[in-house]
Amino acid sequence: MKKNICVLTATRAEYGLLKPVIEKLQQENSFDVSIVVTGMHLSPEFGLTYKEIEEDGLKIDKKIEILLSSDTPASISKSMGLAMISFADYFEELQPDGLIVLGDRYETLAVCCVAMNARIPIFHLYGGEATEGIIDESIRHCITKMSYLHFTATEKYREKVIQLGESPDRVFNVGATGVENILKRNLLFKKDLERSLNYSLTENYAIVTFHSVTLEDNSAEIQIQELLKALDQFSNMQFIITKANADADGRVINEYLEQYGQVHKNVIVVDSLGTQRYLSAVKYAKTVIGNSSSGIVEVPSFGVPTVNIGDRQKGRIQADSVINCKPLSQDIIKVINKALSDDFINVAKQAKNPYEGLNTSSQIVKHIKDFVINDKIDIKKKFYDLRTC
Repeated sequence: MKKNICVLTATRAEYGLLKPVIEKLQQENSFDVSIVVTGMHLSPEFGLTYKEIEEDGLKIDKKIEILLSSDTPASISKSMGLAMISFADYFEELQPDGLIVLGDRYETLAVCCVAMNARIPIFHLYGGEATEGIIDESIRHCITKMSYLHFTATEKYREKVIQLGESPDRVFNVGATGVENILKRNLLFKKDLERSLNYSLTENYAIVTFHSVTLEDNSAEIQIQELLKALDQFSNMQFIITKANADADGRVINEYLEQYGQVHKNVIVVDSLGTQRYLSAVKYAKTVIGNSSSGIVEVPSFGVPTVNIGDRQKGRIQADSVINCKPLSQDIIKVINKALSDDFINVAKQAKNPYEGLNTSSQIVKHIKDFVINDKIDIKKKFYDLRTC
């Protein structure tokens, strides 16, 4: 009898990172795969990105709506409550043999709490990482402690998961699935990218993604104003700007972006590029600007400079192609100019991406298969104490 593995995805970015794992699982005769979508995937405001999954020919087992039309801390807590109620019923019905989750979203934390109560083993990707400026840091470590198998993107992150008390024989450094997407996914030619965007691109454009820094009080409005003020100084460039996530104050950022796009002909603002279009756009871009993890994890594999703004990604391991700056217009302008310089472009082209692994998704599926099929899972975990080992 096949084992059922449930895969959770709440955002367009999560799906893009999980897709190679889903495809590898589906190739295994030992598994049935149930994809469950929630959060931003089901919101018209954020582009109804669940459609990308269906367009890829993948069947969605369940769509569970939890998102409220607000992004205050109280509404996010209420969304987490809705997730716990809804997923309790879903897991009771599905009875999966394992749950695959990725990263550090608040929706994921809520779902993992339900899975833990239902004694469903959790398999976590991208644990052990550091993002000191956002609440995701705490969420990620909470998910780690609820999870049974861990798939980290670097050896240093593997060591951090072990430091949290997880046994080394359940923690695997496999690299980042996002980098695997770059190495193996067919990307669009520039003309096809332009056609999909309905927008003609010059040789001189940048991609901009900026999210709120959730451990700062009311900084989103000030910081997005500073960023847009900086972009004003580069009227000779084009900017493809993707909207912020449904985090606290994310809608504040998106309102500014929409207004900015309406009055600047060199700007296109999109709800979501999707994985293929995003990676294709990065391939031809001069630089990537903002505070998204993609600028740290995936972009270096293209040899494209990243301008990383503020503290959202503070603490992450970074390639030499990443330049950090404060969320102040003058600092941002200075660093963008550096990123566009010939000297730094050469640095970026030669930079090594620390997140590159070898056959990442195949390794993940191999280890899941080993533990699930061979009945090696004992959810009564023992704390691995480094002082006595």
